[in-house]
Formats: sequence, structure tokens, C-alpha cells
Amino acid sequence: MLHKPLGKTAVAAVLALSLLGTAPHIGQVQAAPAISVKLDDVALTFDAAPRIDKGVTYVPFRTVGEALGIQITWNSKTQTVKAIGEVKGQTTEVLLQVGSSSATVNGKKVKLAAPPVQREGRVLIPLSSFSSQFGVNVGWNQATRTVSLVSPQREMHLRAFYALQSFQERDLVASMNSVAFGWSRIDREGQFTLQGDEYRLPAAAGDVTPQSIVAEAADREIKPYLMVYALDGNGELTKVLSDSSLRQKSIEGITTAVADNGFGGVVLDFEGLGFKLDAAKQQKLLNDYVKQLKAALPSDIALSLAVPPLNSAYKGYDYKTLASLADDLIIMAYQYNPVGTKSQVPEPNSLVDQAIQQALQAGVPKQKLLLGISLSSETATSVDDKLGLAKRYDLKGAAFWRLGLFRSYNNGMEAAVNASVIKE
Repeated sequence: MLHKPLGKTAVAAVLALSLLGTAPHIGQVQAAPAISVKLDDVALTFDAAPRIDKGVTYVPFRTVGEALGIQITWNSKTQTVKAIGEVKGQTTEVLLQVGSSSATVNGKKVKLAAPPVQREGRVLIPLSSFSSQFGVNVGWNQATRTVSLVSPQREMHLRAFYALQSFQERDLVASMNSVAFGWSRIDREGQFTLQGDEYRLPAAAGDVTPQSIVAEAADREIKPYLMVYALDGNGELTKVLSDSSLRQKSIEGITTAVADNGFGGVVLDFEGLGFKLDAAKQQKLLNDYVKQLKAALPSDIALSLAVPPLNSAYKGYDYKTLASLADDLIIMAYQYNPVGTKSQVPEPNSLVDQAIQQALQAGVPKQKLLLGISLSSETATSVDDKLGLAKRYDLKGAAFWRLGLFRSYNNGMEAAVNASVIKE
């Protein structure tokens, strides 16, 4: 995202706050065209329009503030807004009063370019105010009359999928909180295996073995998960979920593989449910399987599920129940582009945004939701859009498919991710 810089950083100064009472109003405001505001390249919707008055750009307060994770309170008696947020682990408190040309930042008075104002029951803040308080980079595009905000780096849980092709990028494991090793699947005959064609334990290379890679991650307090892949392309996954013998055998295979190889968790990547067959029945089958697997796993082994987004064609996933059973859900918010689309064509931000909202509305707690990001679909200038959405909704974190793609297309992807998020 390239924008003409408006200042080094901008703040909570760009937030929308519903207020009661009366206060000074903006004077004569310039007419259209309207001003739009984007946070991490995704548009924000306001119930009071941003505007320009005497050369000063004003933006409503609460919408952006909440999207930035800033806590906002309003004192109607004193007409004062309190905004509290964190920048690089340090708490910043800003007090703003409608009509006052100064603010209090961490107890110290700071002069403003223009006082906050109230219009139509909303407090609006000069965009240039508090340019460094909350670390939000600001840009202005005069041609499109667009304010572009880039959220500051934030700590969150980061997970990467480690496939057979990820060995050369294994140094990146250190930058993650957890890693899901894609080395197993339930095959087309309904059998759990670590020796499949696409998903299998990699061959040892001297002293480097699959077990040593897993152990090294665990020693660094990076939780190693075993990813178990299965596909219902021709009903084979449904067959396993429906057959008590196959179900029990696969669960025994998973628990044995976890114990034998030192994994600290399991990620189920069961795909294709609810596309051809009855969605409600498949939801129940999957719920029952997850309950049975959870009961079979030791209590210290984490359980995660990678699930398609609710705005996809796959409806066989009961998000609320699965979230209640698992430690977290990874929402695979990608593959929206038509089949055959070339690599590095970014997924539509609007659909990813919708997928997150639908997951939260379905009853998944935000602290249990990771946004899945396919690095094959993104570029160094689009991946921060997706990470920005994870930050906007204060999700548990992000999960990257896959580790081996961080450097496949260019070296900018790694830097872009590191600029936006860092492991908690």
C-alpha cells in the first residue's frame, strides 16, 4: 500500500464516538466529493461522514478507535473522551475535550492543530492530531480523497503450516508460536497414514529427522501440531465419519502418531463437507468425531480445526459446536478467486472481512479464531491487509499456508508480515 504520507503517524485521533448533549459544531464544511477512510486497505464505514473544515481533515472517533483496539470512554458531563491503547507494549492514555485546543497525553499537555468538535451527536477529531500517540501511519490521496491508515505492529498468536516443501525455510519456525506439520492424512480408503503420497513423514537427512524437527520446535516453546488432512471429494471422509470401526481406527492412529513423534497438538483439516451431501447430517458427524478424538487425546494435547469460511460452498461445519470442543479454529478464508487464477492474485478483502464477521456471529469467540492466510494468493503489499483484519477484530491470531511460501515469490513477504505482526 503506497500512499502520500500525511505525517509520521496518526492516532486514536481518527476514531468515531457516539455522544449525547451539545457542543461546538464544525463551521462551513467543504462539499462533496466525500472523503473515504481505509484502515489497512479495507474501507471503514462511519455513521457520521469525515469532512474538511478550513483545511483541516476531521474524522469520526469510535469506529477507527475500536478497529485499532483502543479503549474509549466518554464523559458527557465534562465533554471529554478518554482513549487508552498500547504502542510497543507501552500504555498510552489520551484525554480530549470537545472545543479544547490542547490534549493530555500520559499526564502532559499537548497542543492540537485544531480542537475536537461535535456534529450530529458524534465527536470528530483533526486527523493530524496526536500524530505519534498510537503509532498509526497515515496517508492522503488527493485524487481519490482517501485517507489511508496503516495499523501499528501488534503481538498475536502466529501459526504456520510446515509441509514437505518447507525444509529450506525451517529457520522461520522461530518466528511462530506454533507450527502444524502436514505429514499425515486419512486416505481415500479411509485409513489414517503417515506414508501417503502428498502427506507423509519426510525422510531423514543425516541427523535431521522428523522427530528432531518436532523436538526442536517444542524445546523453543513453539507448540508442534500434527496436521491430519482428509477430503470428502467422493464421500470418502463421510464414510470414515459414519463408520464406527473406521472412526475408531483413525483416532487410534492419530493418538499413536502424536505420542510416538512428540507432537503437542492436532490440527484436523477435514475438507469438502456439506458440498454434495446433507450439510446438517455432516455437521453432526464431524461434531461427534471431534468429541471422540478430544476424549481420546491426553489432556495436555491441544486440538485445532481448519475449517472453510461460512461464505464458501461448504456448509458441513457447525462453527459454534466445533469452537466449544476445540482450542481454536482456523478459518481458511481463501480460494475465493476462480479456479485457475494465477498465484499472487490477492483474495478479495471484502470476502475475507465477511468470513470473519460470519464466524464471530456464528458464536466463535474471537480469542479462539485464527485467520488462515494462503501466501500463494497474497503479495508483499496485500498480506498486511489480511493481517490488518485479524487485528481489527482482535482475533487470536493468524495461520499461514504455508511456511515454504514465505520466500518463494519474493523476499518482501517476510518483511511485510514482520512489519504488521509479531508473535505474542
